[in-house]
Amino acid sequence: MIRLLIADDEDLLRGALAALLGLEDDLTVVAEAATSTDAVRLAREHTPDIAVLDLEMPPADGLRAAEEIRAELDIPIILITRHARPGVLRRALSAGVRGFVPKTTPAAKLAEIIRDVAAGRRYIDADIAASALSEGECPLSERELEVLRAARTGASINEIAAQVHLAPGTVRNYLSAAMSKLGVASRHAAAHLAWEEGWI
Repeated sequence: MIRLLIADDEDLLRGALAALLGLEDDLTVVAEAATSTDAVRLAREHTPDIAVLDLEMPPADGLRAAEEIRAELDIPIILITRHARPGVLRRALSAGVRGFVPKTTPAAKLAEIIRDVAAGRRYIDADIAASALSEGECPLSERELEVLRAARTGASINEIAAQVHLAPGTVRNYLSAAMSKLGVASRHAAAHLAWEEGWI
């Protein structure tokens, strides 16, 4: 029996996925989480055989939860996502994620992927892999990425400055440079685009 942790912030989707996977003879859902924080806590408590995590979970994303779980426990991770961003794939593979699938994957196919991962194999969606191979390089500097990462939380210039240990004026300069390189009109749009590309 393969014991699963399912984590998704959308109750209906999480419940449906848990119910459908629970119909499989060799799969059982031992824990369900609605946040990335709960996913890490429940992984510690239940030590499932596999954790299936939504990439877009609050308060931090599913990739961060995957990194925390992998750092502490030898649990294979499958990430599911509504928006397949190739940049995130690289980070996911570096974090030891064993599966990367879109939310459009049918439950029966996901059950097969879970079995493959349980057997030690890796599964990466073909479209996501193809996009990753054709992706361009990130045009932003490390400092620009750092301030955009902080900006993504909705923090003010002063809050970002305190977080990254820079003067507010310097933060404004980095944000302005990032916005210009990405061709967007606001720091929030720049942060969102950088996140979508998997750079932050």
